Amino acid sequence: MHKNKDQLYESIKDLKTKNDFEKQIKKIRKEYDELLDEDTAALLVVDEMGRNKQNICKISNLKPDTDCTVFGKITKISESRNFKRKNGSSGMVSNLDLTDETGTCRLVLWNKDVELLKNKTIKKGTNVKIVNGYVKDGFNCLEVNVGRWGLIEINPEQMPDITKEDTNTTNIKGTLIEIEPTRTFFKDSGEIGFVTNIKIKEKNLVKNLTIWDEKVKEIRSFKKGDLLEINDIDIRNKNGKTEEHINGRSTIRRV
Repeated sequence: MHKNKDQLYESIKDLKTKNDFEKQIKKIRKEYDELLDEDTAALLVVDEMGRNKQNICKISNLKPDTDCTVFGKITKISESRNFKRKNGSSGMVSNLDLTDETGTCRLVLWNKDVELLKNKTIKKGTNVKIVNGYVKDGFNCLEVNVGRWGLIEINPEQMPDITKEDTNTTNIKGTLIEIEPTRTFFKDSGEIGFVTNIKIKEKNLVKNLTIWDEKVKEIRSFKKGDLLEINDIDIRNKNGKTEEHINGRSTIRRV
């Protein structure tokens, strides 16, 4: 349940007068070129004063269909895409990898926030704090979406120490024993995506891997019984389980 500015003021009324609160809201809205509504600007005021009671989560503890505040480092940025909404208007979306010491999730930026990538305000290695992001169950991992009620803080002062950095990948060498039929789905941007699952036998262990988009076509060039080496497999934590995904940065070769 999102709180309006009057409800948010209750959490800081012992620290700031209502008049000063309103002035700070106007100042923040001006800084954001009036792109924030009053309630969202009020949330930012409360957060800056350390009174944001929104659930602060580690990435490994994120749950679908919840709002959260999460700290992390940007470890991967995918190319932004344009899409058409049902009403005919255009929009932009970009997917990033957000990593903390407990794991990695997908961070989805929409429309005006994509400009933060184009002007290099956010780049690989940037520390961010997502305030009031919405967590949803994505196709290959949990996603934190920054929508109308979400905010991004760049290089936040209270940034915790993140020692895990680009360690969320693994390599596999084993025999291809199964390829499932390809499945299609619609992405949030309206584009069609492709996904399949394969099984690789590595020594005496059978591993299930999920393959996405252009890598689906690539895996079709191999056949059962081929000995494959797959590098840069994404390790994802989803609902308490570890999953292995092959996407654009993964490489597949016959050995």
